[in-house]
Amino acid sequence: MTTKSTTTLKSQDNQKDGQRSKYTTSTAFLESLQEAGVSYIFANLGSDHPALIEGLAQAQKENRELPKLITCPHEMVAMSAAHGYAQLTGEPQAVIVHVECGTQNIGGAIHNAFKGRIPVLVFAGASPYTQENELLGSRNEFIHWIQDVFDQRGIMRGYSKYDNEIRTGKNVKQLVHRALQFAKSEPRGPVYLMGPREAMEEETEPVTINKDLWEPISPSAIPPKGIAEIAEDLTKAKRPLIITSYLGRNPEAVEGLVLLSDRLAIPVIESVSNAMNFPADHPMHCGHQWNTAEQNEMLAEADLVLVLDSDVPWIPLKNKPSEEAIIYYIDMDPLKEEMPLWYIPSKRFFKADTQVALQQLNEHLISVQICEETIQERKRKITHIHEEKKAENLRLEEAMEDVITPEYLTACVREIIDEDTIVLNEGISNYKTICTHIGPRQPGTIHGSGAGSLGWNGGAAIGMKLANPDKTVVSLTGDGSYLFSIPSVVHWMARKYDTPFLTVIYNNTGWKSPKLSTLGVHPDGIANAMDQFGVNFDPPADLAKIAEAAGNAFALTVTKPSGLKAALKEAFKIVKEGRTAVVDVRIPTV
Repeated sequence: MTTKSTTTLKSQDNQKDGQRSKYTTSTAFLESLQEAGVSYIFANLGSDHPALIEGLAQAQKENRELPKLITCPHEMVAMSAAHGYAQLTGEPQAVIVHVECGTQNIGGAIHNAFKGRIPVLVFAGASPYTQENELLGSRNEFIHWIQDVFDQRGIMRGYSKYDNEIRTGKNVKQLVHRALQFAKSEPRGPVYLMGPREAMEEETEPVTINKDLWEPISPSAIPPKGIAEIAEDLTKAKRPLIITSYLGRNPEAVEGLVLLSDRLAIPVIESVSNAMNFPADHPMHCGHQWNTAEQNEMLAEADLVLVLDSDVPWIPLKNKPSEEAIIYYIDMDPLKEEMPLWYIPSKRFFKADTQVALQQLNEHLISVQICEETIQERKRKITHIHEEKKAENLRLEEAMEDVITPEYLTACVREIIDEDTIVLNEGISNYKTICTHIGPRQPGTIHGSGAGSLGWNGGAAIGMKLANPDKTVVSLTGDGSYLFSIPSVVHWMARKYDTPFLTVIYNNTGWKSPKLSTLGVHPDGIANAMDQFGVNFDPPADLAKIAEAAGNAFALTVTKPSGLKAALKEAFKIVKEGRTAVVDVRIPTV
């Protein structure tokens, strides 16, 4: 697969300004990232990275193109930024962290990338394995003994698709391209490489890699017999239903879903949606589910449920389909191999790319006879349900005299954004509210983290802005997830790297979700009787001022409905002009 270059770099044996230009494992590592199409290295550098720092400086001196280094004062933000970039583009970026300490510091963010199926390459150095100057890079700082652990790779093993150690420069490019092949193949996800100082300092010879030999695995399809079976049951069904959560991670799959829904008048419900899966204004769109505590009538009445790309299509404790319903499940990971407890009563499970499966199904349906009268009657019925839900949503958005409700706040945000806006949703207890009342209509316009570690929103906004600088990025977050994002670091980086975005904080001065979780299990418990949940932020911090101090952000706090629209319009205008803004909006408290 690889061959040595016919000529080594001439600079290897030349003297330049009295300094010998070396070609090391680190040089080859950085080159391989460039070859693979990585645009950015989000780095938190440490004592394990001298060879990489030298390699970057050498490339700059010699005007050789490498991915741009983004300095990240915290690893959570570094990983979240790489996550956001890859989430928008599908192209994996690189994160460099410091030995096992930095590896552990990306813990929440690597959880998000792994569970959210985001391709990212993480590299960490390792403490030197020599201590008497046997090799260049040998231990010369006390911390090298403290940071030496038995199984650094083990920290990441439950949260990465692939992990390996770089031991020599002779095959480092192969390891990088293999790791990225894992990262980009469905189900996608993060990968982890580590390399001790001595290995990264090793002088080596350049090799040429044919990157075409390291492409991701081709998308999979459903066997023709399976397509025929699904189509037959769909056309026979009286009350079919589609549920999806993240089909829209691939924007091209949305068109196929719309085509199928239109053809057979099948309503669509989004369950814990992490993307724009189906246009909110489409008459077959029938709402969102989150931690739904009551039975969804449409789900209960369905005689066939087609689940497309969903980890949690429903929560069976209180909301599930009938036992008579036929269920089909299509996903790139239908076994949920990394979820110890997971099952749904599906007639068939298909491991397939949803875009491909929808193409197959739509093409098959062209030759299938269906009763148009039945389709039109169902379309009228579902359209009526859609309009009723729309009217109810508008009622919830009505302004109150003294209180800013989450519904009203989201409606006000919807008024100021345009088709060039990318919305991030980390509202948590207001997650469903944001999905419902933003009402996205275009693929790729709204994103969630895809997982459960809070703080994704800040770094992800930076990554998405880097990926598409012509778009306006708006982050909608709770006050708890805003604090988890490490806003001092986020806004310093946003200023340094010219990635302005708007943050709107749904500030209920506490963590509402743990309170809701407690009430869900103990509705009549002691905590409720005493109103003691341990989740209040009292006294509240001036959250917007953090961004102002760290990154010269435009900062506003809004407490009354009368001032909300003007504040949002002003902040949006300022972001469009190139300055980050944070609007801290006080909604009803926890």
